[in-house]
Amino acid sequence: MAPFDGSVVLVTGASSGIGAALAREFARRGADVTLAARREDRLAAVAREVEALGRRALVVACDVTRDGDCERAVAAAVERFGRLDAAVANAGFGVSGRFDELTLADYRRQLETNVFDVLRTMYAALPELRKTRGRLGIIGSVSGVVPLPITSAYSTSKFAVRGLALAVRDELKDQGVSVTLIEPGFVASEIRRIDNLGRLRENAREPIPSWLLLGTDRAARQIADAVARRRREVVLTLHGKLGAWAYRHFPWLVHAVAARAIGERRSRSFRPGDPPRAKP
Repeated sequence: MAPFDGSVVLVTGASSGIGAALAREFARRGADVTLAARREDRLAAVAREVEALGRRALVVACDVTRDGDCERAVAAAVERFGRLDAAVANAGFGVSGRFDELTLADYRRQLETNVFDVLRTMYAALPELRKTRGRLGIIGSVSGVVPLPITSAYSTSKFAVRGLALAVRDELKDQGVSVTLIEPGFVASEIRRIDNLGRLRENAREPIPSWLLLGTDRAARQIADAVARRRREVVLTLHGKLGAWAYRHFPWLVHAVAARAIGERRSRSFRPGDPPRAKP
């Protein structure tokens, strides 16, 4: 039987982008899916897509920055479907800006959403995953391997996620639970249109050329494959793999190229429209 056929999967951040695509992909592979995120209207639309693929969907309003919400999502999944076979910690966003323009509040906000959301998902899901010898997928980023100018907050969070995932993987192996870290490069999603306060800017332009963006459905297929095979660490996109390789062997060159490419014109943010904030 295929790894996800007849299984139950929880996806956080499932209202859009990679999370929504993952929900559809797991459904195509025969899984019932619990969809967790803050935007219930969007989750309802994704749930209809899952059901159109012949699988059951459960919508759970969940704020991963709030203690107890992930436990409630897991409990709802088990109550509805009777078990949990896999969970993917996908929720997150990116704070950007020069270090001397950011505040401690920016770093706290970034770590709360990108690091503690993973911890909350892991602690909530593990008791059930131990029962099923299940799978845990953690969405990191190439920014957790390659730190670049004006991404110090985001890179800090993703370096932490990488360390967490790789360390915990070995701890959980004897319990039958696999941990797979996925590190995407540029994927076609809303993340670069979300400002430093976590608000979606509907009219903000996508700063990355379309030819460099990996489609969310293709990303979801690769992520599902990695989780199914219980891989340790997978980098998505050709540019992500090249960047990780180059940084490992020629870090000085990567930093020189990045500094030149980003320049002062992008020193504030990748996301236009983010209003300046007063320093404390």
